[in-house]
Amino acid sequence: MSARLIKDDIYAVGTIDWNERHFHGHTYVTKRGVTYNSYLIIDEKVTLIDTVRKGFEKELIENIKSVVDPAKIDVIIINHIEPDHSGAFPEILKLCPNARIYGTEKARQGLLKYYGVSGDWTAVKSGQSLNIGKRKLDFIDVPMIHWPDSMFTYSSYDKILFSNDGFGQHYATNKVFDDEVNFAALMDEAQKYYANILWPFNTLVAAKLSEISKLNLNIDIIAPSHGLVWRKYISEIIQKYLYWSSHSCQDRVAVVYETMWQSTEKMARKIVEGITSEGIEAVLFNVTENDRTDIASYMLDAKGWVFGSSTHDGEMLPVITGFLHFLKGSKAKGRTSFAFGSYGWSGEAVKDIEDTISGITSLEPSLRVVFNPTEEELNKCYEVGKAFALKIKYKS
Repeated sequence: MSARLIKDDIYAVGTIDWNERHFHGHTYVTKRGVTYNSYLIIDEKVTLIDTVRKGFEKELIENIKSVVDPAKIDVIIINHIEPDHSGAFPEILKLCPNARIYGTEKARQGLLKYYGVSGDWTAVKSGQSLNIGKRKLDFIDVPMIHWPDSMFTYSSYDKILFSNDGFGQHYATNKVFDDEVNFAALMDEAQKYYANILWPFNTLVAAKLSEISKLNLNIDIIAPSHGLVWRKYISEIIQKYLYWSSHSCQDRVAVVYETMWQSTEKMARKIVEGITSEGIEAVLFNVTENDRTDIASYMLDAKGWVFGSSTHDGEMLPVITGFLHFLKGSKAKGRTSFAFGSYGWSGEAVKDIEDTISGITSLEPSLRVVFNPTEEELNKCYEVGKAFALKIKYKS
């Protein structure tokens, strides 16, 4: 891939990772691959905003060379030091050793820890700016969106917000802009990204969106460091961020379970039947068969959560245990849940579920059966699902 013009004298010079399927270790399955976006501004001071993941530095350098000699880079802006954005920094620095580096103080400290180098560094924070010629670049601190070092960079001349992990999506494509791909697929990836990267920081996201709104920035383009550049659907993605960060929910239910001999699965299916009988959407997820990235994306704005597990050795089954601890980190609000499961002896799994999620959701009475559910017990599951749907439907 070569450099691509996104506005006069501004180029996307990042790289595409078509084959990445396990991002953040194995915590995020990226079915559409990943991009590592980097941006080059040609002005009196040639400026590079962010780099790419280690292993892709050669391609980044070739993309830069298609526009300008890398030795002519005067400024490198580091919006965020996570290795998928900073991995190529040491190699870039070798090509332009006299470049001035700008980022937060925490970013400087982090780069030193990662690579042992930070370059000729200027620490910046909100309210400060940098003149690079006809452009003035403004810096906006966005700590914990999603690391402590994170910031945005804004060019009022171009009306571009360089947002790093904000407004990103994991979507490998040789297209550049949001209106060049399927909108539904794009928003699906944006929701999945938010659910799996930013959900735990809802309060901070909401506060930062409010703060940025007060700056009255004129934004024609949002250029994130993953995925497509937003130019047509800016209002839509900002509204979605406002919606997600406010813990807003829809009248729908995620039923998430793990089963050993299908007894808990039989309960789950009847619970879903009961929920849907009241006109409430419900989706059934077996955590051993579905990727937790997709489950979290659906749950992000689902008002009802139902969790089930068989009991094994006095505990929940292992996969749902890991999923619930992951979900606990979301710090969700405004959800309603109940737990269910089949057991042979003591049935601790249901209480384990309740104990794990009690801080992020209100709990309705649980449901347990011994071994394989009878027809009568399955009818009870149906009725419990039906009653739960009514609570969801009429919950303010």
